[in-house]
This record gives sequence, C-alpha cells and structure tokens, in this order.
Amino acid sequence: MLEPASYHRILVHLSPATHTFCRESGRDFWRYEGDIDLIPRDKPGGFDAFSPYESLEIRLAPGVIDRVAAELGHPTNVGRFDVRHKLRDERIYYLARALEQERLENLPTGQLYLDSIGVALAARLLGLTETEPFQKNRLSNRQLKRVIDYIDAHLECSLTIEILSREAGASSSHLRTWFKVATGLTLHRYVLRRRVERARNLLLQGHMSTTEIALAVGFSHQSHLARWMRREMGVTPKIVRRSASET
Repeated sequence: MLEPASYHRILVHLSPATHTFCRESGRDFWRYEGDIDLIPRDKPGGFDAFSPYESLEIRLAPGVIDRVAAELGHPTNVGRFDVRHKLRDERIYYLARALEQERLENLPTGQLYLDSIGVALAARLLGLTETEPFQKNRLSNRQLKRVIDYIDAHLECSLTIEILSREAGASSSHLRTWFKVATGLTLHRYVLRRRVERARNLLLQGHMSTTEIALAVGFSHQSHLARWMRREMGVTPKIVRRSASET
C-alpha cells in the first residue's frame, strides 16, 4: 500500500498476469501488463500482490497539471483527476515505456524530452486530447518560423519547452500540440533530427572529430550521437565519414 505523497503517481504494470488484492475495495484482481493505476497527490493507493512483479512508477509534480489545465483553458480542472485502477490507455502506456527505454539505455534525455513527456501525460490525465475543440488557434507561420530558427541557431544548447514557448509567444501545451500538427514531429524529435542532420554535414566536411561534432550539435557524447544517427538515418558516424573519403 502506498502512503499519500505530495506528487501525482502513475503506476504501469510491466509483468504478466499478477494476482493482486486492492485494499481500497477489498477485492482481488488480476493485473496484466499495461494496466495503469493513477494516484493523485495526497491520496493513498497501490495494492498487495501474491507474487513478485515489476511496475514503473512515474512521479508528476502537481504544478505541471495545474499549468497545463490553465493553459488549455480549463481552470476548473486545475489539479484534478480521479483515482483510477486497472486503466488501459495506449497513450499513457506509450509515454511511460518511452521514458523507461531511455532509462534502461542509460542515455541522457535532455530537459526538452522530459518536459514534453510531462506535458503530454498531464494533458492525458486531465482527460484532454490534442484534437479537442478548445485548441482553436494553430501556430502562425511567423510563430513556427521563430521556433525553427531558434532551434537551428541553438542546437548546441540545452533547449527546454519553456524557452521555445517563450520564443513562439505561446503556451507550452499549445506549442507542443500545434508544432506536431505543422511539422509531423514532436518538438523533441524535430530537435534530434536537426542535430543529426547538422552532425552529418560536419562529418562530411572532415574538419572535426566525432566527439567534437557530437558536443557541437548538442549531444552529450559520441555514442549518444551514434545512437540517434542510426535511428534517424540508418547509418553511423563512421559510415558517414567513410562515404566522404570515398567520394
């Protein structure tokens, strides 16, 4: 049983069928991989299991929920979402596993990635979706250009959604939603793709080491660059260098 906490908790069950007992309802339940428990701040929660199991716990600061609700025009929902047990939600599950994968691979995610996940989770917990009618105003061409230009000029920096929102003159929730509509990519994925593209150009020039290039475009180290270059382009920095020397 989990004691009340000062933060919101999202518990994602990662094990196969697990026999559990819910103290709140006094009933037995079988939990399956992907089952989600939502526990708001200051509320107890959890369950007793009759066998070992694995779960992922995400802790979300109450301020994130408050800010997203206010930005999306739902001040009556600020800080509110209900306790839920055995919830099945593909979006929450996907976001949780994305965080878990980054942790298991022990690679730096960057604040922009964590901010984006936090905003997405907050919107989902409030029962809001990206297609709901309260988001009427898309990003203007000028706003979009300002954000893209800023990203290109600061690839080596630690970009955050607050910085980019300020540059766009929009709320973080508005920017996150409508940037994806305009480009087909999340902010985090767009930044990574631009870093990989810049790195490729520098590799082809052959004037800097791979480590220097990784740092120059905003990656933490050489293997961080190699991982994302392989994911985005299907090649490694070594292959790019080799192709340059063969031409």
